[in-house]
Amino acid sequence: MKPGHYQVKEVAALSGVSVRTLHHYDRIGLLVPSARSGAGYRLYSGDDLLRLQQVLVQRELGLSLEAIRKLLDDPAFDHRAALLEQRRLLLERAEQTEQMIRALDRALSLLDKDPPSQGEETMSNMQDLFEGFDPKAYEQEAKERWGHTEAYKESQRRTNSYSEADWQRFRAENSAITEGLVRAMQAGKKPDEPEVMDLAEQSRLIIDRWFYPCSHEMHTRLADMYEADPRFAENIDKAAAGLTPYLSAAIRANAERSQR
Repeated sequence: MKPGHYQVKEVAALSGVSVRTLHHYDRIGLLVPSARSGAGYRLYSGDDLLRLQQVLVQRELGLSLEAIRKLLDDPAFDHRAALLEQRRLLLERAEQTEQMIRALDRALSLLDKDPPSQGEETMSNMQDLFEGFDPKAYEQEAKERWGHTEAYKESQRRTNSYSEADWQRFRAENSAITEGLVRAMQAGKKPDEPEVMDLAEQSRLIIDRWFYPCSHEMHTRLADMYEADPRFAENIDKAAAGLTPYLSAAIRANAERSQR
């Protein structure tokens, strides 16, 4: 692609990605602009925009930022082959989405009947409600992965007794920690600074208090899982782009601090 030159605000307007996120991508080496103006402003080429598109598509498909960076920096990366494969995957997703929309429309039609007559529906018609959904994708996964562990059993024992008010308190505590981490990251604080490690310690203690005993060693294993499993990374990064590796680094730094 013939290179052009776009300032960061123009790239933000073209892509819908915020200026702050583009700056973050630059800092972590995910999308480094090809040039700088005489005044030091970031200048993005057409090839940079193609790379940004890859970042967005790969994120949509569930990859973590670090996994995307490694993929795009691999000398063997075939851009055309990647686009074709991504197109195939997105077409599959579009088909599943259409099926799910049909299922929702079916549910709406049942609710709109006056009076509702769900009981008169045949088994075949009611099965339409679940078209496109694939509960087997995650069914029993947690139990298969951790069901044999004492942590899993303890978590089940505790959570079975929680009320909605309990869950609201947990969400409030967890949100406060997440917001603190986002503020620290966006302020440029390093994961091994005391303030950030203290937040990581709070995240360990909230697990210990609400779910199961969580040692520093256990917490570091969770950090590994956050980065390795795209579903965890995607969920964590909803708060802010790049939060997954930042939190994971803070957890590891906090574990090291505990050994001093």
